[in-house]
Amino acid sequence: MNSINIKKKIGDNNPIIAQRFMADPYAVYYEGKVYVYGSNDSDSLISGDGIYPKNEYSNIKSINCISSEDMLNWTDEGEIQIADDDKKGKKGIAKWAANSWAPAVCYNKVPDKVTGEMVIKFFLYFANSASSIGVLTSDSPTGPWTDPIGRPMITHDMPGCEDVLWLFDPAVLVEEDGTAYIYFGGGVPDGKDINPRTARVAKLNADMTGIDGEPVLIDAPYLFEDSGINKINGKYYYSYCTNWSDAAERADGKAQIAYMVSDKPMGPFEYKGIIMKNPGQSEDFSTGAWGNNHHCMLQIQDKLYMFYHTPQYEIDLGLKFNAETGCAYRTTYIDLVSVKDDGSIVVEKMTRAGIKNPIKNYNPYKANRAFAWGEGVKTAGEAAQELVFGGTRSFVGLDSVNLCSDKTNEFVINVINSNSKGKVKLYAGGLGEDNVIAAIDVPESDSAVMLKTQIEKNLDGVFDIFILYESDNADAVLGLESWSLD
Repeated sequence: MNSINIKKKIGDNNPIIAQRFMADPYAVYYEGKVYVYGSNDSDSLISGDGIYPKNEYSNIKSINCISSEDMLNWTDEGEIQIADDDKKGKKGIAKWAANSWAPAVCYNKVPDKVTGEMVIKFFLYFANSASSIGVLTSDSPTGPWTDPIGRPMITHDMPGCEDVLWLFDPAVLVEEDGTAYIYFGGGVPDGKDINPRTARVAKLNADMTGIDGEPVLIDAPYLFEDSGINKINGKYYYSYCTNWSDAAERADGKAQIAYMVSDKPMGPFEYKGIIMKNPGQSEDFSTGAWGNNHHCMLQIQDKLYMFYHTPQYEIDLGLKFNAETGCAYRTTYIDLVSVKDDGSIVVEKMTRAGIKNPIKNYNPYKANRAFAWGEGVKTAGEAAQELVFGGTRSFVGLDSVNLCSDKTNEFVINVINSNSKGKVKLYAGGLGEDNVIAAIDVPESDSAVMLKTQIEKNLDGVFDIFILYESDNADAVLGLESWSLD
């Protein structure tokens, strides 16, 4: 799984995933839950000498998936192994693929191949390096995923794709009537810094696993990569990352997220300006966070959210980072997009604080593994079904949890294993000893066990809560499958 020890400051909700590095985020909202998918930069963490090697994109062969009901606390849904990875000893779903970059995920009603009735399916489009785009399908946003066609879906030998340097970075739009479109491409041909002409849009066919007709050019000024698409107030917003040329710098800047607008999903699109600067320009981040810029926007209720990546978390962890000699380990952040009355859109700030207002308060009265903050904890197991606490003191924290005095009677933990005796404490409102509301003694155990205790205080309202493990053994390890209040 290549999970690292989480070290995420209490109160800072960025990055949204801290146990693995996740780049090129893409988000979808389904049945009250947000799912975010991204390139698994942690595939590069495999190293025989125990140090962090450079992040080489050629190592990326899986996709991360995380989910949240509130946009503050996130559950690790594990890795989607798309290509074979000999270093990890794992076989991939797409046998023809060498890599899995920059996914785009959506759902739509399509005909069932056996019954013919219309059913909801999920579709994950991914880049096989820059050479082709593939598709996986599933009945669920978390899989299992299958390769429905056993080959790339979009290739350079297709009409309309011959002059696209980089066949990657897909984005997808599904209309209310089920009509769907895919946006992709990138690269800057020699001498074409101002108008690279390498972005495309194509209509998807009825089963979402092929294209219907020839792709159409999107003439995006100063294009580099990173297609995005959103429908905002009836208009179609195509967004992308600008290139690194001096011409782009003289215009609106290098590696910025720019956008164009159209009345139709396939254009023509009119250039409007910059949505978001490079994270390295943020007052909240280090100048070392300059790097390739990749984004996705998602509207939920009346808010428009910007998902983007930056190497800032790697810098904060103190890992070696040199933009001149190697690629950074990137991970995913969220901030708000402002939609102006004239239709213009802009991210005012990129921050460590991130989103502060949940789309709903978190419900602890069910078995879960979600968290917002933590220290000394990893995720492990198939589909990351285990929180691994380690050492003499480690914890996870949850933001804005809704406690009800008439419901909160017991604190329940499901332990997978423990290599030494320890104690799990539940805190409400902070990590001070006055905030402890329950404590469970954990025995040494190599098998699954459920442990529970009475809640010491009846609380009513919204609190930050913390689950802390402590032990006298510096090498202690506790595997926690889930916890809940009952």
